[in-house]
Amino acid sequence: MKTKAYFLTKLTIGLLVAGSIAACNQNKTADKVATPTSATTGGMVYINQDSLTTKYEYAKDMRKRLEDKGKTAQNDVGGRKQAFQREVAEYQKGANTLSADQRSTNEQRLQREGQELQTYEQNASAQFQNDQAGETQKLYERIYNFTKQYAKDNGYKMVFTFQTGNTTLLYADPSADVTADVIKKLNDAYAKEKK
Repeated sequence: MKTKAYFLTKLTIGLLVAGSIAACNQNKTADKVATPTSATTGGMVYINQDSLTTKYEYAKDMRKRLEDKGKTAQNDVGGRKQAFQREVAEYQKGANTLSADQRSTNEQRLQREGQELQTYEQNASAQFQNDQAGETQKLYERIYNFTKQYAKDNGYKMVFTFQTGNTTLLYADPSADVTADVIKKLNDAYAKEKK
């Protein structure tokens, strides 16, 4: 589940940033990361998706929340499965001492419980996927809104995303890389939110 959540997070960030044309209105500070100007980049810049995914604190916290939810759900389902398996084993131990009617009743009950367990597991998986989709949507909206304002503030017409191995953007001049500035401002804004 961890790999799946990480992949979906990376994919969402990529789609989000690629479709963004914006950014966030931040005060200029002495420790500001150098930002390419619209004039030097032709109004187009890019953000390294790999760096954004690994360095944006909100994305890290989101992954942690999803990992914790996934582990909790796995432990819950695993515990229920073990309890059911013990119940089946107990039945099998004493099945020879039961009458045919008792065996039939117990087998029907165990079959129902097995089906209920399977339904419970499917529902838990669906709930986790819904939670993951909700978290991913929140991340997308955060980055989109930030990037939209960021582009406006800096006069950029387009903000692309770059990811190693992604053939959508084969080459971009490093002077158009705004990754460090975006990550710094996103993390600053998120740190203020957490306080």
